[in-house]
Amino acid sequence: MNREDVAELAGSVSLGAWTAFGVLSAVVIGHEGAPLFTDEDALSWSVAHRPDMALAVTRGLTATGTGVIPYALVVLAGLLTGRTARGRLLAATLATACLAAGQGLRYGAMELVSRPRPAMSNWAGNASGWSFPSGHTTTAALTAGLVILAISVRAPHGRTPLCLAVGCWGALVGLTRVYLGVHWFTDVLGGWLFAVGWLGVCLCAAARWLPARLVAERADPAGPARERTRP
Repeated sequence: MNREDVAELAGSVSLGAWTAFGVLSAVVIGHEGAPLFTDEDALSWSVAHRPDMALAVTRGLTATGTGVIPYALVVLAGLLTGRTARGRLLAATLATACLAAGQGLRYGAMELVSRPRPAMSNWAGNASGWSFPSGHTTTAALTAGLVILAISVRAPHGRTPLCLAVGCWGALVGLTRVYLGVHWFTDVLGGWLFAVGWLGVCLCAAARWLPARLVAERADPAGPARERTRP
């Protein structure tokens, strides 16, 4: 798949995700932040099924969706992607910028919608700020997407199990927010849609406008000569 095809596909996926996010945001605002279709059922089930071991695992997993861990993962993914020092530095910088900008935009959307969280009596973890879209969910999904892109570039063969594992981690972090009672399920759904939309924008922009000379790996000039002189 060439760069033009990648840009077109990423743009289409991004447009679909942003459209769905916009519709969901409008519904949330229209209902003045009240819980929607599956929200109360998901929260009620979570509150009723909280053994100590499950809570401990959930709290540990949800902690990986914020703070330094997502940034460490995207930087590592970027450094492993490039085959030259320039390529590794570029990939790590772009991935970090994508994640940071996505978090900033998500915060703006959260302030705009201003949806209250579920009642604190349901909380089994720490939380702050407005509820929609979920910050942990968005950050983990963005991180997972960037890592999967890096794996796809660096390891085109045998990548499926690793990509699935990373994708499951990104999804599970979002679900932990519902299980801990600090978000409605539609907050998590909004975070997933936001992450897909923003990843699509970043990938489309990189494929369309990033100069090819910045991503092309430096060829080994001695290679052809060695081939010609090989007996």
